[in-house]
Amino acid sequence: MRAVRRLGRTPAELGTTTGVSGSPDILELDDGAFAVIGVDITEQVSDLSLFGARCAPNERVVRIPRKTLTAVKADIPEG
Repeated sequence: MRAVRRLGRTPAELGTTTGVSGSPDILELDDGAFAVIGVDITEQVSDLSLFGARCAPNERVVRIPRKTLTAVKADIPEG
């Protein structure tokens, strides 16, 4: 599995990184799926079951800035 492209603008362009540590990002993978880089908030997030959501033991809930997600809108393929 490998990343084939970044969606949206770079974290530096969005102002969501200091350039010293990690940066929130959304990447498209070679199988058509997406990878999200963000802050792990699995332990801090409230009851996901209220929304019918579950987090498996091998999954994490990550936080990304709103502008990181909205910046990729035009790059998300249809279907």
